[in-house]
Amino acid sequence: MEKTYSLTAHYDEFQEVKYGSRYSSGTLSNGLTLHLGGGVDGGSGGRGRGGSGRGKESSGLPRWSRREVCLLSGLVFAAGMCVILGSMLTLKYLSLEQDSHCREDCQRKKSLLKASRFISANIDPTIDPCSDFYSFACSGWLRRHGIPEDKLSYGIITAIGEHNEEKLRRLLQQPVRRRGPESAERKVKEFYRSCVDMKEIDRLGSGPMTEVIESCGGWDLAEAPPGGAGWETGGGPQRPDFNELLYRTQGVYSTAVFFSLTVNVDDKNSSRNAIRIDQEGLTLPERTLYLGQDEDSVKILAAYKALMERLLSMLGAHNATQKSREILQLETRLANITASEFDEQRKDISTMYNRITLRQLQRIAPSLHWKRLLDRIFQDNFSENEEIVVLATDYMQKVSDIIKTTSKRVLHNYMLWRIVAALSEHLSTAFRSTIHEFSREIDGTERQLELGRLCLTQANKHFGMALGALFVQEHFSSHSKAKACLPTPVQELVEDIKHALDRRLQELDWMDAETKEAARAKLQYMMVMTGYPDFLLKPELIDQEYGFDVNEKTYFKNILNSIKFNIKLSVKKIHKEVDKTAWLLPPQALNAYYLPNKNQMVFPAGILQPTLYDPEFPQSLNYGGIGAIIGHELTHGYDDWGGQYDRHGNLKQWWTEESYRKFQKKAECIVKLYDNFTVYNLKVNGRLTLGENIADLGGLKLSYYAYQKWVRDHGPERPLPGLKYTHEQLLFIAFAQNWCMKRRSQSIYLQLLTDKHAPEHYRVIGSVSQFDEFGRVFHCPKGSPMHPVNKCSVW
Repeated sequence: MEKTYSLTAHYDEFQEVKYGSRYSSGTLSNGLTLHLGGGVDGGSGGRGRGGSGRGKESSGLPRWSRREVCLLSGLVFAAGMCVILGSMLTLKYLSLEQDSHCREDCQRKKSLLKASRFISANIDPTIDPCSDFYSFACSGWLRRHGIPEDKLSYGIITAIGEHNEEKLRRLLQQPVRRRGPESAERKVKEFYRSCVDMKEIDRLGSGPMTEVIESCGGWDLAEAPPGGAGWETGGGPQRPDFNELLYRTQGVYSTAVFFSLTVNVDDKNSSRNAIRIDQEGLTLPERTLYLGQDEDSVKILAAYKALMERLLSMLGAHNATQKSREILQLETRLANITASEFDEQRKDISTMYNRITLRQLQRIAPSLHWKRLLDRIFQDNFSENEEIVVLATDYMQKVSDIIKTTSKRVLHNYMLWRIVAALSEHLSTAFRSTIHEFSREIDGTERQLELGRLCLTQANKHFGMALGALFVQEHFSSHSKAKACLPTPVQELVEDIKHALDRRLQELDWMDAETKEAARAKLQYMMVMTGYPDFLLKPELIDQEYGFDVNEKTYFKNILNSIKFNIKLSVKKIHKEVDKTAWLLPPQALNAYYLPNKNQMVFPAGILQPTLYDPEFPQSLNYGGIGAIIGHELTHGYDDWGGQYDRHGNLKQWWTEESYRKFQKKAECIVKLYDNFTVYNLKVNGRLTLGENIADLGGLKLSYYAYQKWVRDHGPERPLPGLKYTHEQLLFIAFAQNWCMKRRSQSIYLQLLTDKHAPEHYRVIGSVSQFDEFGRVFHCPKGSPMHPVNKCSVW
């Protein structure tokens, strides 16, 4: 109000000047000065100081005509108005600037307070960070949270995923805007509606799956229906052929039986795609589960057999117990010839890779008609000299022997079972309840996933980019990807972390100059993709990704249509050059990845969100959060697997023998470190988790050194209110809080057996305890648990 009154006063003063009838002698030289000086004289008339009429008129000031007086008054008024407006604008600008500074400062203080509360709520200051840093950083959070009944685990990062899920579900429930027949938006929304329509799904019961089984000849090699019904009959009905069903499982239902058959980048020529064949065909996630080596695996195997019997009975198979036993025996034989992922032979891609001709493959595995199978799937006429990549040559030789010595009936039922195992989750409530009973037995899940969330999972799986386009359009500006999706601090953060690795590579004392040069070249060539692919802003391009029919009343058929279309897309890739800009994950994914055969890192928009990244938080928290994840993915280019690929993504030995020998020795130190960690008396597998552990250790170091560079460039950050921790300490706390996580005890066994990541507790303490800077920052005594005398270090 004070500024308003002031402006009004100035306006009244100008009004007085405007309507005055006479001016003193100073008026001609500077009317504005006259006004500001208060030269209004209402009583002196217009005659000047000698206004009594002392001499001639010419000796005094000239008289002004009424027109001249009006004109001069107008000029004075205009000048005065300019002053008023200028004053008003100046005051307004100063006011807005002051308000803006106030708002920015208030917002900054509010964000710092929010960050402070987040950190302090999760830590437990009564725990010594030098004894157990994970418990220090996470115990506050762990005490406050339980595991939801429909989850195996729950952590800080899960909350980010739930936030994304809510956004996506709201998008799926909105009315369709583009209703054309090819509209991807219409298809993803109708797909979601078909999935949540349990009334219709229950009405159909087992019917959709029964149709699939009958189209494959039924259980026990039943006679084909008249006319052959989908089989190559040669002019009349016949019994289905083993190779025909093999084609259907692999080429129609995309289900691996006996082996996997995929199209992917050729590891030794990253510009072309290749047909790849590898070991696969087990329904349980790890071969040792079939061998009954301990109490847990015996329990899981019994639950699996019960599941198989129940589903076979529900799908019309007679003697389901016998069939289940026979199928399980066959899968056990496959398990005996399958190598575990932590076996040495599965850790070295160079020894696994074999590019051979179709003729050679036919000699290795003669029980299968390879040319016929590939010709049908790829709709081609391959030469016997066509080259394919086989990653498990010994396995293929042995699996051919198993096929040769197993009853055709059992082989047939096994292949049908693999299709049933892949598709039964899409059937009625009765089937879903049966599958849930199995899950509860082996991992402790108390309740089935809520229907809306389950259907969102399926929409993400089958329509990831279509849903991602809606996500981007709603939550990111279509006009400025750089401003909305890729904040400058994120781009700067990526570059700082790459710079930190470049410095580290130059400083390493165990790597020779030749290998350093190749390692730095790989870093320079590494492609980084962030946010979302540009084509998501063009609806017609998104439509092309989903060229299959969708109906909101036929959920199961929608699934089959999606599977068949994706097979078609894979088939087309074999004739095309590799697209190195293609994304494997949609933008809403709460994940990130590194592809060694493309030398490419990808960080979708879904992971660039609080609390992993928040532009309002201190950079120490961002570098410890998303920064450590970026560093993790970057380090994958130099781990035990990614390190076998060169700067172009080709499988090539770019190390000197001496440097690679030293690398392996340093990696072995990490294997032994993690082998000594235990959870519920179960050992962590240091060999299985080696690549992820190298990436965790490297990612933390890179984020720390990158933050040091940020501070040098921008200056130190102001302390967080109410916290005694320095920003260096906060970076380590943020890193640890990425992995605050609770897991069901029943699921730990499977996690340790199959997950290539160590349990979260050891991801944290394994990383910080091997980094000297952590011990310095937290003033840990040498020899304390988090600051041991002897440490492992690769990067």
